[in-house]
Amino acid sequence: MSEDASPLPQHPPVTDWINDFDHTDPKWTANPFPIWDEMRKASPVVHTNRFLGCYMPTTYEAVRAIANDTEHFSSRRVLVRDERPEIKNNAAPPITSDPPVHKPAKQLLLPPFTPDAVAKLEPRMRAICNELIDEFIDEGRCDAAARYTKHVPVRTIAHMLGIPEKDGDLFIKWIHAILELGIKNENALLQAVEEMTDYFSAEIEKRKTEPTDDLISYLMNAKLPNGAPLEDSHVTGSLRLLLIAGIDTTWSAIGASLWHLATTPDDRRRLVAEPGLMPIAIEELLRAYSPVTMAREVVKETMVSGCPVKPGNMVLLSFPTANRDPAVFPDAHKVVLDRKENRHAAFGLGIHRCVGSNLARMEMTVAIEEWLKRIPEFRLDPEGEVTWSQGTVRGPRQLPMLF
Repeated sequence: MSEDASPLPQHPPVTDWINDFDHTDPKWTANPFPIWDEMRKASPVVHTNRFLGCYMPTTYEAVRAIANDTEHFSSRRVLVRDERPEIKNNAAPPITSDPPVHKPAKQLLLPPFTPDAVAKLEPRMRAICNELIDEFIDEGRCDAAARYTKHVPVRTIAHMLGIPEKDGDLFIKWIHAILELGIKNENALLQAVEEMTDYFSAEIEKRKTEPTDDLISYLMNAKLPNGAPLEDSHVTGSLRLLLIAGIDTTWSAIGASLWHLATTPDDRRRLVAEPGLMPIAIEELLRAYSPVTMAREVVKETMVSGCPVKPGNMVLLSFPTANRDPAVFPDAHKVVLDRKENRHAAFGLGIHRCVGSNLARMEMTVAIEEWLKRIPEFRLDPEGEVTWSQGTVRGPRQLPMLF
């Protein structure tokens, strides 16, 4: 399946962001921040008839209210798409699970992502970053997205799962089909899910006769609270989730951070001069360039920030919008590397807060630290074009650099 398996249907361009928003519109993809400001000034919750009906909370408070309300908002669908087919199974536990199923499914995934477990991965992470930089540093230029940012999480997740790092191009193809093409192309999404399922089913079968010390074997040996092992379909669904959630999000966050440092020399020089600032700076870069927007399905009528919300609609649950709310973050549109109060929602809010946040922070930190050690002076290539991904996860897909 190529990235352009079939032409995507074109949506009419947006002329009214308040009443007819579309998160796949080219203007949104290129620069969503002024659009979110316009929407937030109009209402804490806006609505569009596109995508079979969809709300979007525009304030931190409205996003938090929906994220914490599992009675009225279901996680069974986590993408806002043109189609809404019948759900036949729990596709990617725990992210597509609601209570009471959610908690035991999430608890199973916690041990491999504790701070201690993640710290053990750091030496390999630093080696991966330097292996990648070695390939282009002498050229004086590179597309940082194509040659660096996307490969860091791909190779890290492959290392954790015990699958070949060379299969990374497959993973990237599947993610593109699910998170971007799949918004408008049901066949592209279904084909990618089928290919992922076949791939992981084969890996599971291998380990039934030859157990390994990796994340796949960990899930195969995990037990539910009642002592029952996970069904193969549960293992496969969780592996699909880890691959999708663990690659595109971190790739996008690292890329957006490097884009910021390439376009803001003062911040770049400050981070080089003050490496101890990195942990706080990472939190601010996560806030300012949060990559992930999730979705919920309205299952019961309710009110959010005084706005009626009705079943039959989806919700575009934009954590990036919440993180740009000036009511919560002073100078919300400024990147303040030493911002003290920073309760950002980049990893989500409520029961579905990202299980891999420790890993993502470590990957971002290591990727930026190693880049700055080797390439402290860099800027965007004026002859190239920066492009951003469309839809649910936002990050640079082309990032031409000179150094």
